[in-house]
Parts: sequence; structure tokens; C-alpha cells
Amino acid sequence: MVKAVVVGEQHAMPEVRDVELRGLGPRDVRVKIAAAGVCHSDLSMFNGTLAPQFPLVLGHEAAGTVAEVGGAVEGLEPGDRVVLNWAPSCQSCWFCRHDEPWLCSATEGVISTPFGRLADQADVYGCLGVGAFAEEIVQPANAVIPLPDGVPLDVAALLGCAVLTGVGAVRNTAGVRLGDSVLVLGLGGVGLATLAAARLVGAAPIIAADVVPEKEELAREAGATHFLVSESKLARQVRGLTEGRGVDHAFECVGTSATIRLAWQSARRGGKCTVVGVGGRDDEVRFNPLELHHFARTLTSSVYGSTNPQRDIPMLAEQVEFGRLQVASLITHRIGLDDVADAFDRMRSGHGARSLIELDK
Repeated sequence: MVKAVVVGEQHAMPEVRDVELRGLGPRDVRVKIAAAGVCHSDLSMFNGTLAPQFPLVLGHEAAGTVAEVGGAVEGLEPGDRVVLNWAPSCQSCWFCRHDEPWLCSATEGVISTPFGRLADQADVYGCLGVGAFAEEIVQPANAVIPLPDGVPLDVAALLGCAVLTGVGAVRNTAGVRLGDSVLVLGLGGVGLATLAAARLVGAAPIIAADVVPEKEELAREAGATHFLVSESKLARQVRGLTEGRGVDHAFECVGTSATIRLAWQSARRGGKCTVVGVGGRDDEVRFNPLELHHFARTLTSSVYGSTNPQRDIPMLAEQVEFGRLQVASLITHRIGLDDVADAFDRMRSGHGARSLIELDK
């Protein structure tokens, strides 16, 4: 049995419960979790935005140490430090063969695999196929990525979602170049990682926006050159900082129709608006044909940063290790399993960035 944060049904409160892990298969790895980040996607799993299977162990962004490996696993052994990949690709479907592993057709099958059983023998599932808010988990070997020794496990936990998503959105999805102007709207963990990535590629200016004025310090530490309070006049203020044009790249990291419209309106003619936030299906965004023609902007979404985690997580770890990518400042609260509900309360209010569950203390 392990302790894990479980949600029994939609809109229920998370609670710490005993869970019996599923058995270790020949191609599985059992990982002792050291740290796990509390992501907005975890909140979306039970607040009605998304519709996962319940009961559900929350969490998908984590790092830890290999405790046991199945007989057919190669390249991993007990004691290895690892980062979890919540979207392991099959390498054989149409999307994988066309170099789009972030759209892999096999991901949904991983999500529907039971995490384990509760005390009453009911199946329990893992958030995005992971369920990282637990003392230990069992994962397929292709969801476990070795970590260099020079990267602490607390920082490494963020590589599996917030950092990979933010950096990937900038580099892979949008293709931001040296000297491009950037707006990042929404400064949770992913938004701050997007700012850090914009600084890494040499974007300028880098404008951060959020409804919480107190996030200015976090934004500037992550890489922002300017900070604006997000409101209806945001696009006008952004144009005032970009010689009247708007930014080359606007990144929306919230996931609402209102913020998508703000980001869209803040991009210049011919610019790009990249939606990184995940929203609900009933919150519709409206555009008229004339504005689409006149502004000639590109609107796209970034799924998991358009990344190949097996390739990109080691690359990001190296940049963190040598100080080129600063991500430790994303962590604003360090908590235990019993404090997850408080972390979601902070998230709802918009305060702080990443709350990090630490299990190796």
C-alpha cells in the first residue's frame, strides 16, 4: 500500500488514501516519487473542465528514483534518478511516424490503465496515466526518462510538464527567434516557464500579463522586461510597448475565451497567437471573417510544447544543470501530500506559481 491523493468523483475534495499499486509487468518500472508539481491540469481533472475516469489519483508532473524494474526493461535500474513523461509515445502510429509524438494515438490507452486499487478493491486511475501525487507509482518504461546527476529532483519534477510545455511552446510550436517581441498572458508555472524560454532565445521585449499585480516580481525574475495587469485594455497597452504594432508572438497560458481573445488582439498583423492553456469545451471563442482576413494572424495551440520528451527532457536538464535555464523560481510553495487542497485554493485565487509536493523529506 502507498499513500496517494485521490479524488472520488467530479467536484469532490482531494483526500489522502491508501492505494494498492498495480502489479509490475515485464516492461514496467516502479518509481519512488521525490517531488511532484501541482499543475492546473490536475485541477481541471475534477472541477468539471475535463472528464477523466474516477476515482482518480491526481498528479502528472514528477521526478523520483527507480525502485524496481520489470524483467524486459533495458537502460534503467534501481537507484536511477528519473523524470516522468505523462505522454509516452508509441513510435509507430501515424503521428509518431510523421514526427508528431505529442499527438500520439496510443496516449488515451495509457490513461485508461488502472493505477491500482483502493481498500474496497475498486479500480483507481492515474491522472493523465500517471498519478504522481503518491509515494510510489508503476509506469511503463517509456514513460520514465533518466536524469543527469547535476539536476536536483525538486527542480527536475517541473521538467515533465511546466518547463517542457513552456519551452516547447516558444521553441517548437511558435518558433520564436532572437529579437522577436513576446507577450505571455497568465503567469502560473507554465506561463513563467514560457517567459524563461523567451529570455533563453533572446526575445525582446518580453511582456508579462496577469490579473494578479503581485506576480510582477515572479515575472521579472523569470525573464519579463515589462509587466502589465491583464484587463480589457491589455492589447492597447501592448501596442504602446511595440511601436503601435502588437507583439510578434502572444502566448495564452490560461485557457479561457476571454484571455484567448486578449492574446489574439495583442499580436501584430501577421503575428502568431499560441494557445497553451487548456480550457473547457463550452467556453467558445468567436472571430469574424473580416478580422481573420485583415490581421493575417496565425492562431494555433501547443500540445505538450510540441515536444519529444525522450529527446527534449535530457536537453532541458542539461540547460538547467549549467545555469542557462532558470526554473527554480517557479516553485513558490513546498508542501506535503496533506496540503494539496490548499494548493488548489491558491491556484483558484491566482496566487503563487508552482506548489511542489515533496515526499523525500
